[in-house]
Amino acid sequence: MEEIEFYLEEAKEMMLKAVNHTISEFSKIRAGKAMPNMLDGIMVSYYGNSTPIDQVATVNTPDARTLAIKPWEKTLMQDIERAIINSDLGLNPQNDGEMIRINIPPLTEERRLQLVKHAKNEAENGRISVRNDRKHTMDQLKKLLKENVSEDDVKRAEDQVQELTSQYIKKIDDLLESKEKEIMTV
Repeated sequence: MEEIEFYLEEAKEMMLKAVNHTISEFSKIRAGKAMPNMLDGIMVSYYGNSTPIDQVATVNTPDARTLAIKPWEKTLMQDIERAIINSDLGLNPQNDGEMIRINIPPLTEERRLQLVKHAKNEAENGRISVRNDRKHTMDQLKKLLKENVSEDDVKRAEDQVQELTSQYIKKIDDLLESKEKEIMTV
C-alpha cells in the first residue's frame, strides 16, 4: 500500500510540474501588453557569466505598451540592448543613455492567430507531458502486481491516476482558453 501511495504522490507532483511549465510557457506569449516577464530567458554577459536581465537591471512597465529597463551598471547598456535585439521576441529597444525603452507594438490579426497557434502547441505539449506521467505511473503500478500487491488495490490506484490525469488536462485546457481570450482581445 505504501508503494501505491508513493506512486500516486509522484504522479501528482509530475503532473503539477507539467501544468506549471505550461503556465510558464504561456507567460512568455505576449498579448500586445508590456509585461516584465517577457524578457525572462534573455541572458546578458555579466563579468563573463550568462545572467538573466532581471538580475542585472530593473525591468518595469511605465504604461501598458512600454517596458523600461534600467541597468544597475551603465556599462551593461549595450550588452542588454544586443541581447534583446538578438532574442526571438522581435523587439526594438531604444537606448537613451540612462535606460532602455521598448515599445510593444499592437498586434495584428495575423500575429494574434499565430500566437493562439503557439499557445495551442504549448498546451498540447503540456497534455502530452501529463499523459506520459500517467503512462509512467501505470507501468510502475503494473510492476507492483508481480510483487504480491492485490489486484484491487492496483486497479483503484490506476483509477485514481486516470482521475488525476483528467483533472490536470482540464487545468491545461482552461489555461489555454483564458490565454486565447487574452490574445484575441483587442
